[in-house]
Amino acid sequence: MNAYRSPWMTEDHDMYRDGVRKFLESEFLPQREHWVEQGYPEKEYWKKAGEMGLLCPDVPAEYGGGGGDFGFDVITYEELLRLCISSFGNGIQSIVAHYIVKYGTEEQKHRWLPGMASGDIITSIAMTEPGTGSDLQSITTKAVRDGDEYVLNGSKIFITNGYNANLVCVVCKTDPSEGAKGVSLLMCEVDDLKGFSRNKPLKKVGMKGQDTCELFFDDCRIPVENILGGEEGQGFYQLMAQLPRERLIIGVGAIAAVEAVLEQTIEYTKERKAFKKPLIDFQNTKFKLAEIATEAKISRVFIDYCIGELQEDRLDNETASMAKWWCSEKQFEAAHQCLQLHGGYGYMMEYPVAHYFADSRVQMIYGGSNEIMKELISRSL
Repeated sequence: MNAYRSPWMTEDHDMYRDGVRKFLESEFLPQREHWVEQGYPEKEYWKKAGEMGLLCPDVPAEYGGGGGDFGFDVITYEELLRLCISSFGNGIQSIVAHYIVKYGTEEQKHRWLPGMASGDIITSIAMTEPGTGSDLQSITTKAVRDGDEYVLNGSKIFITNGYNANLVCVVCKTDPSEGAKGVSLLMCEVDDLKGFSRNKPLKKVGMKGQDTCELFFDDCRIPVENILGGEEGQGFYQLMAQLPRERLIIGVGAIAAVEAVLEQTIEYTKERKAFKKPLIDFQNTKFKLAEIATEAKISRVFIDYCIGELQEDRLDNETASMAKWWCSEKQFEAAHQCLQLHGGYGYMMEYPVAHYFADSRVQMIYGGSNEIMKELISRSL
């Protein structure tokens, strides 16, 4: 396959990718199966990633970040997927960091961002509730002001980084009578927080090493100054404004997974023989791989366009929704076809293609289901 270089790549990005790749291969790859078995990565690996500059590389340096652009963040996602490592929830760390960068007070930025960049602070964002998925206006978690504190009550489910997180961005209602205008983002420092609890990581179809948990808040008292931005009722606007970034991150991971599983399947079909000739010599194999390679190239060019739009602060919700929907669908289709080309071995979890297949399914659900993506796209027509 002809080499393709993303137009946003620079020499600095090349150097960063080289360092990230070496670090992940030496530090994270040996832990991949261990994390899958236990359901979460140890916190020490967050600190190792922080020391290497993998966390918050596009957060301004004055707040402890790397001071680069979104491309540096992209490279980390791509290199993790190249190694089939889905256990490390750095995407959530990046999303929460940019909520703070965009909307936080100066005190909040200096208080939390340096620790997030170093890996001492691990974050999650608690949106989904047992009875509420994509409809964020219907959340029931409430934060009632009592003097200089909020009393927080409710539960959240399917929360990435939920087991390791010590700073949770909770989507809650500070004024239930106001609908979307009553939604706020409350930053909860949960270490030793009375009334806070979480279950063990949930058992999932895929992404088994990612610590997805249910969180519980029972009369938790949170300082008033922990409202993101210092003002109530801004949460829904903040969420909607930042969702394009979240959905693009999902699209980036999806196309990186397509490229990785395609490369591995090409190598496998060259080595594996049937009827005394390599699988890749069969027309069905060649045609399937040709289809996946074409769709991978189309997706890559589109994702690179979206990355450029985000870097120029022009990425709109409709285009981000297209990226999330299209690339996650292609990820699942590619993993399905590549598993089939592996035959019985593809169904064995010791082969990465099985993990790519299992991990791909949730991409069409979280970050807003793909049906919601189509609804959002249709509104712009």
